[in-house]
Amino acid sequence: MSTKVLYGFHAVGVRLKTAPDSVLEVHVDATRRDARMRQFAQRALEAGAKIVDSDDARLTKLAGNPRHQGVAARVTPLPQVHSLDDLLDAVQGPPLVLALDGVTDPHNLGACLRVADGAGVHAVIAPKDHAVGLNATVAKVASGAAETVPYLMVTNLARSLNELKERSILVVGLADDAAQTLHEADLSGPLAFVLGAEGPGMRQLTRRTCDVLVRIPMKGAVESLNVSVAAGICLYEAVRQRG
Repeated sequence: MSTKVLYGFHAVGVRLKTAPDSVLEVHVDATRRDARMRQFAQRALEAGAKIVDSDDARLTKLAGNPRHQGVAARVTPLPQVHSLDDLLDAVQGPPLVLALDGVTDPHNLGACLRVADGAGVHAVIAPKDHAVGLNATVAKVASGAAETVPYLMVTNLARSLNELKERSILVVGLADDAAQTLHEADLSGPLAFVLGAEGPGMRQLTRRTCDVLVRIPMKGAVESLNVSVAAGICLYEAVRQRG
């Protein structure tokens, strides 16, 4: 049976809440007796999880790094949505999609997934050859959002964006040199935001595929924002316009 490891209070806690049957065992730092650990262990027991007392060395080995917060879990992978079409067919109301072009840092992806979850994004898509997959670091940074937001890696991002356009989903790209600002665009209908990595931005083919380009008004000395910060600004402007 294939398994993977989640670590950190948030990532493991969300899995215990949303899919407790998939949690095989939860390893906790036996030296931690603080209130947060006691409450977490109680929730894990109530969810029916097997608790294993471990030490820091074992937890670090399981998690792959020392930032495990004293918690790691062996879990079975959740069923993945393999078709963007199937996912969008099930959406109630106007779809909201986030497309990431060239985001290869797991910390940035994790933060983007966390923002996407908060904004009610129905799917995050990224090209297989210019993106990072869902690993333990992504799950930790996402604070559980890697378990709740479908993340689809597609063979050809431009083709997938064109398929969204065939569904009457407006494809809006973020570009520093766009003529109109984010706040001037109508973001109230079916929408897909496209963001590139900080610095290089979107690839040219991706940019040409967009229906419209917008920019975030920048009032200070810096020229660009981290991609997860930019995603949050864009997605919540769409949420605001949708009322």
